[in-house]
Amino acid sequence: MTQGDVIILLRGALWTVLRLGAPLLLTSLGVGLIVAIFQAATQIHEQTLTFVPKVLSIAFLLLVLGSWMLTNISDYFRMICMQIIAL
Repeated sequence: MTQGDVIILLRGALWTVLRLGAPLLLTSLGVGLIVAIFQAATQIHEQTLTFVPKVLSIAFLLLVLGSWMLTNISDYFRMICMQIIAL
């Protein structure tokens, strides 16, 4: 296995991680921003008010996108296994 092969595998791993993590992170960021604006407008500074909506939105997103995420991870794993077999 050459350095080029390793770089290709690492690039694929980083791309897969970004593709799978971005929807969760962006949803958490959006919900946090909305809750922060609500807290600033009402001057309610409760810690659970920021935590619960984020957890619920990420849990919902995992229910909706879970099969897509699992498919992407398994495809990448299958590709890595094929690379190992080719060696």
